[in-house]
Amino acid sequence: MTDASLHDHTGTEAADGTIASRKAAQYHEVAAQIASLTADEPQPVARMASIVCLLSQAFDHFFWTGFYCVDPDDPETLVVGPYQGTPGCLRIAFGRGVCGVAAARRTTQIVPDVHAFPDHIACDSRTNSEIVVPVINRAGRLLGVLDVDSTAFAAFDETDAIWLKRILDATFADCARLL
Repeated sequence: MTDASLHDHTGTEAADGTIASRKAAQYHEVAAQIASLTADEPQPVARMASIVCLLSQAFDHFFWTGFYCVDPDDPETLVVGPYQGTPGCLRIAFGRGVCGVAAARRTTQIVPDVHAFPDHIACDSRTNSEIVVPVINRAGRLLGVLDVDSTAFAAFDETDAIWLKRILDATFADCARLL
């Protein structure tokens, strides 16, 4: 996707295409803000805090935005990191819930209805949809996951997945761990 295609509002796109283009343009802007803010910051916790702050401010439907990090003392467990929203679950085992499945499989999970997801962990019962994107460094090591919840059903799509992964790849490629 080129920068020019992010801003194409010629009116020839279908309604969904226009929404996707606006969302991509919004991600493009927030990704630039994140890159600028975190470029010279060596600490992963500061990078994570900045990302969740900017994402949660940029997207009104992001009800809970935060990181779960691989616990250095228990590498099959995620521990809550910086987040914005209501209290999160403190620890999640790999393979359990949306975050644990994303960590175990090392793949992005887009869940349009969390109530239909087997073994969903309800940290907040108002959550209805979720996207979880693994944080993997340049060496291929899983560092954690970015978890974003919404009170709306089907709030996330491939545009979210692509841009969130792009932001995480750019921000954490050089990190050995998050905690």
